[in-house]
Amino acid sequence: MLPEALCKAQVVVIDNTTTNLDLLESSLRTLGIQQIKSFTNSAAGLLWLQHNPWDLLLLDLNMPAPDGFDILKAFSTRDISCAPILIATTLNEAQERRRALQLGANDCIYTPVDVPELLLRVRTNLNLSLASQSLKAERKLLEQRVQERAQQLAETHKATLRSLCRAAQYRDNETGNHILRIGELAALLAKASGQSAEWVESIRQAAPMHDIGKIAIPDQILNKSSRLTEAERQIMNTHARIGYEILHDFQHAPLMAMAAEIALNHHEKWNGNGYPNGLAGEAIPLAARIVALCDVYDALRSVRPYKKPWPLEETWSFIQEQSGHHFDPKLVRVMLDIRDELEQLHQHFSDPKPLDQQPIRGLE
Repeated sequence: MLPEALCKAQVVVIDNTTTNLDLLESSLRTLGIQQIKSFTNSAAGLLWLQHNPWDLLLLDLNMPAPDGFDILKAFSTRDISCAPILIATTLNEAQERRRALQLGANDCIYTPVDVPELLLRVRTNLNLSLASQSLKAERKLLEQRVQERAQQLAETHKATLRSLCRAAQYRDNETGNHILRIGELAALLAKASGQSAEWVESIRQAAPMHDIGKIAIPDQILNKSSRLTEAERQIMNTHARIGYEILHDFQHAPLMAMAAEIALNHHEKWNGNGYPNGLAGEAIPLAARIVALCDVYDALRSVRPYKKPWPLEETWSFIQEQSGHHFDPKLVRVMLDIRDELEQLHQHFSDPKPLDQQPIRGLE
């Protein structure tokens, strides 16, 4: 008798000869197999196999179409360890056995059936089937847990970014909804430039962190209403590298890595005259090029305590003038194509009222 787990396995027998079928079925029941599905009609057997789970198939080769070879071909892509097939053949059918094995059969049983040998081969293949299924199920469960853990980490990273955003807003007395708008504007421009949905969502989450480094800038510089001195300007410019230092420890997380990349590079200019590293052209990461453009657009179109918003046409004229100088010319062209959508988005997330506190610096 077989172990209990093997006795409960689903075994299928397809043989168009009733005598052979009865012999195989009775032998399997003698071994203790409880779930046996038998077919003399090979087409009906094939249809059942294609729509039901099974653990082992005993298959005759020589039948009316579909014959055993046709059925083997129908399951050529199966996992042979999880769904083994034993072919029924005679000892003098060597060529057919080889062909069947080439088509994916796992093993042979010889007719007329020798019951002790049948027991050994059925036991071996059912052990293989059930062990492989168990491993596959465990692997699937593990993959699911890994995915769940990855999702939890992704949510943790998003929560970290949101917390950092709130921290930045406490220092950012000037910009109102600027941080929120930058994420939405950057996502819109990224989508229009052909980036994947996943990348677009990443920049939506990461872009608001572009000025996180300003939390380390002294208040007397951050809130100064008059023009900064050169020494003060150099201190202000350190916010890009400080932002990177705050975020870069999370480089193993793609979202945080993008946020760090944006923080470091969003003041670089296409012509190489930006800071902190004087990068030029496509050496500037794409996410930073997108945020740089959206950052300036939003600043020009927004109310500040020291200025009114620029008129729309003047804003677009300035951006076009800076194409190839400050900004990536390809992105400028894309931005011009969606100017109405950008302006609608900007208005939708507009600041609720003018702010009465001193400006924060860093655009110049």
